[in-house]
Amino acid sequence: MPSLYIHLPWCVSKCPYCDFNSHQVNSKWSEMKYVDCLLLDLDRDAAQFSCRSFDSVFIGGGTPSLFSGNAVTYLLSGIRDRVELKEDAEITLEANPGSADTSRFEGYINAGVNRISIGVQSFNDEALKAIGREHSGAEAESAMRVAKSVGFLNFNIDLMFGLPGAKMGDALSDLKRALAFEPTHISWYQLTLEKNTAFARNPPVLPAHNEICDEFDIGQNLLEENGFSQYEVSAYATAERASAHNMNYWTFGDYLGIGAGAHGKMGCGSKIIRTEKIRKPESYIKAIESGEIAGVETEIQPSHKIGEYMLNALRLKDGFSLVDCMKKTNTHSLDKQFKTNIEIASKKGLLDRTGDWVKPTPLGYRFLNDLQLIFL
Repeated sequence: MPSLYIHLPWCVSKCPYCDFNSHQVNSKWSEMKYVDCLLLDLDRDAAQFSCRSFDSVFIGGGTPSLFSGNAVTYLLSGIRDRVELKEDAEITLEANPGSADTSRFEGYINAGVNRISIGVQSFNDEALKAIGREHSGAEAESAMRVAKSVGFLNFNIDLMFGLPGAKMGDALSDLKRALAFEPTHISWYQLTLEKNTAFARNPPVLPAHNEICDEFDIGQNLLEENGFSQYEVSAYATAERASAHNMNYWTFGDYLGIGAGAHGKMGCGSKIIRTEKIRKPESYIKAIESGEIAGVETEIQPSHKIGEYMLNALRLKDGFSLVDCMKKTNTHSLDKQFKTNIEIASKKGLLDRTGDWVKPTPLGYRFLNDLQLIFL
């Protein structure tokens, strides 16, 4: 079964490093009006792609925790009225510490959200200010106490390293403070200066590359010592707590994407279709309400299918099977060029192959971009 991604595009303010489709909230926004549009969007896409059941739901943004518990209840009830959710479906909602309070989190868990992802990024107030975050370290800690108190047993903490002005040890301090709250999942990733962001236009001074690498190595050992296993480039989980929704992405599974700027990927017979909805919330709402086309669809060309599969699957630390690659890309046999690319990557020490199973080596994982480029 596919997954369902829902995009809630509003934020209190735009972070200078963020390249996601997020827009500053204003007096014109209406959460219930937007939810009605999401449900209309789901009706149309579910019918078009003959999609009536889902393994997981991920409510991302933006800042989904700007939406009230009543709005999320209305949304999830509307989804259940239209499609089937697997009995033990993972339902995740992203939250920012600045919009976390007990009544709001209780509303989410009563609505059926069973996994929450808290965008902490850092506990250091100076670092938070440097990356444009609206919350403080104390508010981040409060958000996690609230999440646990209302009954979220499965929760993720987002953390970043390599931040402007960071000193050796700062990232490890953040990790230790996060681990004290006993999360089930930690997303720990390096700050990158993405195109079309404020940081790309006016780059901050970042720590030296060798310092970032040294701290990363120490941090990985710390996570392992505390029972976390790395299963994807920036994802670490305790036993049985890897994100089902994210695993579907990395294994090139199908997913429906609804909401302003949402992306999706669905198999249609021998074709694989990528979808992208209108990015600007006002334009998206207008298109949905007037019955117009609310996005674009693009077929992945047959010659690109394996490359796109590899772009995702190579992020998995434990690797993947070539049989799965052929199944997900509707390929009956692996072509000569693909086999040659595997040999090239293996000779460079970037890839291991044992029979049907392929996975990045530690060197390949460290230089993942170089490894992925071989297959593109």
